[in-house]
Amino acid sequence: MTAPRKAGRTATETLVEVMPEGSLELLSQHEVNRLRSTGEGGQHEVLRRCALAVLNVGGHTDDTREVLEKYRDFEVLIVQQDRGVKLALRNAPPEAFVDGRMIRGIRELLFAVLRDVVYINTEVAGGAQFDLGSSDGITNAVFHILRNAGTLRAGEPDLVVCWGGHAISREEYDYSKKVGYEIGLREMNVCTGCGRGAMKGPMKGAAVGHAKQRIADGRYIGITEPGIIAAESPNPIVNQLVIMPDMEKRLEAFVRIAHAIVVFPGGVGTAEEFLFLLGILLDPRNRDLTLPVVLTGPPSSAAYFTQIDAFIGATLGREAQQRYQISIGDPAAVATMLRQGMRRVRDFRHAQNDAYYFNWRLHLEMDLQRPFHATHENMAALALYRNQPPSQLAASLRKAFSGLVSGNVKDEGIRAIESHGPFELSGDRDVMSQLDRLLAAFVAQQRMKLPGRAYQPCYRLVV
Repeated sequence: MTAPRKAGRTATETLVEVMPEGSLELLSQHEVNRLRSTGEGGQHEVLRRCALAVLNVGGHTDDTREVLEKYRDFEVLIVQQDRGVKLALRNAPPEAFVDGRMIRGIRELLFAVLRDVVYINTEVAGGAQFDLGSSDGITNAVFHILRNAGTLRAGEPDLVVCWGGHAISREEYDYSKKVGYEIGLREMNVCTGCGRGAMKGPMKGAAVGHAKQRIADGRYIGITEPGIIAAESPNPIVNQLVIMPDMEKRLEAFVRIAHAIVVFPGGVGTAEEFLFLLGILLDPRNRDLTLPVVLTGPPSSAAYFTQIDAFIGATLGREAQQRYQISIGDPAAVATMLRQGMRRVRDFRHAQNDAYYFNWRLHLEMDLQRPFHATHENMAALALYRNQPPSQLAASLRKAFSGLVSGNVKDEGIRAIESHGPFELSGDRDVMSQLDRLLAAFVAQQRMKLPGRAYQPCYRLVV
């Protein structure tokens, strides 16, 4: 990598050339040409957004448009050379550099972005290998993206997927770090959505636990997607980054590789993840599958989990409540529950001759896998009614929360709200009442935006 140097256009522009680190070090000329055609073609804006998010380490906003506007002069170009490929970055965020050199971990993540954007564009979306119109074809695509990224590893079950919000209190963040520490001490690895808050805390804690156990190759996997990565830039602990094509494939990747799932306090994004999971677990074809799920937080968050549990019980029923456990204020107990649950996962998959590294036996309906676009028309058409199987209601509620995420932090969602007003959601009076109560609590607890930032609702509930 060359140090930043002045470009020829203006006195304030800087141009940095970066060599590969961790990915794409050895490439053929054919592969380099393919990289360039992808980077300079229709995927260029996706590459630019994801690269900017990786470089914007320590960013303090959850508004995608704000990030893109702040760095509107940022540019990334793919440079071909005989020995492979390098990236030229114009006006990159200065936080990515120390004494004129890019931080090594950021450089690794930068080329992970390039790897995934290229693979998804050429092999998944642009090739004939995957039938994205079928459920099995989508699952196969998710598997190959994860395998291409080096995420899938043979061995005993040891991966805890951690979900939770970026807009959480300091006490909740510290608690998530303590749980991560106990997870690391028990020699388990961590996967999160890669951002700040409850996505960073478990990784940071696990890193200390791994250090105490002299584990030098701890895994801190971050799974994200282009629409949300600018609002949730990868935290510095992530050492394996995966960019999935869309939110639905991101969520499927989480549940396919998880050996256990822990849910910390969060807002609409965490609710979306949790409802996606319940939509799967409530499917009768998944009733006998083993996947431990624990909801946890400090004592100050007890009311939050009471609200979540009440919402699930009132909308999806007692069976849904039986698919998870709630543990408050005891990080060691949570980690012990996860480890014991993983032993059951190992025994179940061994008995079924199933892979440890990818949960092939989970059945997902296409309604959960098909990308949901949060338009005003699609949000208004959601079936938020009780007279349907709980798994289908969970899937519809998941879409509702996905739309709220879009309206809160995604560029296209924010613009849609500005142009046409809030999204409208309608359904049964009791479902709408429960939803209103939960969302009002999220707003009151500042779980819709980073603390200190005023929240303007992007939704309206209609009975």
